[in-house]
Amino acid sequence: MAPMGIRLSPLGVAVFCLLGLGVLYHLYSGFLAGRFAFFMLGGPAVESGSVDLRELLAASVVAAVKGGEEVKRVREGNNLNEKAKGKTREGADEMLTFGDLRSNRKMYYLLKTAFPGVQINTEEHVNADDQEKIFWDHSIPEDIKRNIPSTLVQADSVTVWIDPLDATQEYTENLLQYVTTMVCVAVNGKPVIGVIHKPFFAYTAWAMVDGGSNVKARSSYNEQTPTIIVSRSHAGTVKQVAWQTFGNKSLIISAGGSGYKVLSLLDVPEVNQEKADVYIHVTYIKKWDICAGNAVLKALGGKMTTLAGEEISYTGSEDVEDGLIASIKINHQRLVEKLPVLDKTSQN
Repeated sequence: MAPMGIRLSPLGVAVFCLLGLGVLYHLYSGFLAGRFAFFMLGGPAVESGSVDLRELLAASVVAAVKGGEEVKRVREGNNLNEKAKGKTREGADEMLTFGDLRSNRKMYYLLKTAFPGVQINTEEHVNADDQEKIFWDHSIPEDIKRNIPSTLVQADSVTVWIDPLDATQEYTENLLQYVTTMVCVAVNGKPVIGVIHKPFFAYTAWAMVDGGSNVKARSSYNEQTPTIIVSRSHAGTVKQVAWQTFGNKSLIISAGGSGYKVLSLLDVPEVNQEKADVYIHVTYIKKWDICAGNAVLKALGGKMTTLAGEEISYTGSEDVEDGLIASIKINHQRLVEKLPVLDKTSQN
């Protein structure tokens, strides 16, 4: 007998059980919907310890563009708040602006939220007290879908290199044609994905090794008396090296930003982009400056190596001590062999 003389009929018990099941179903289905929405709006791309390189490419393009929006907003608002964060090895001020910091925050947290298991190295310091959830919707643009197959790799084999504002010195001088934001993905130290975005000219180049690209090499290059592009702010002895290697008839272009210099070697439909045949840098440089360009060139059949012709590994230290030389559709080894031996080992 039920308490207080209340007798429950079999029908009442069945109704009560059905109501309970209905409540549980409602709560559980809501939980599942929430988990699905979290995944679709930016949860981990793959929870099994793998990442899809096609998704990582698409997210890297979005990150570079969103970082570029911050760079452009700060510059157009004339709110740079520029300061020197240190000195380069050549003794020049190494500049830092709000544009660097805001772009860095946007790019880093977008990629870290979408791919939490991936190692991300970025030029600027990431403040743990200033975290931001920036969701990526996991949409793949049609040009990437057409050209890039889905490719899974282990997350712990991936290193992402972010340059939130390449050519900061030129950015402070309002030489905006040189400014880029860049993302590179390396797998086991080898550059595989490169994204170079020019925020002030709404141009983005991307490429994936053994995949595809939205940029291509030019039809011809001058190997005998090449036009050589070099750094305007970290030059070192690069002009002397260039003339000693190729003769004084070779034209030398001084330009800002490694991303800009790599684009100068390619067929870029942008009127403010100069054209060169070879890119040479003889002083110390950081991996986030060059990884994206290295990946793009490699995807198109080009080469970027140290001055001694050695491949650059994108794991471990951020430093590249041995300079670099980059080319495409030119005999790269022959270029390396022409370089003065002295400047391969004592270029700084």
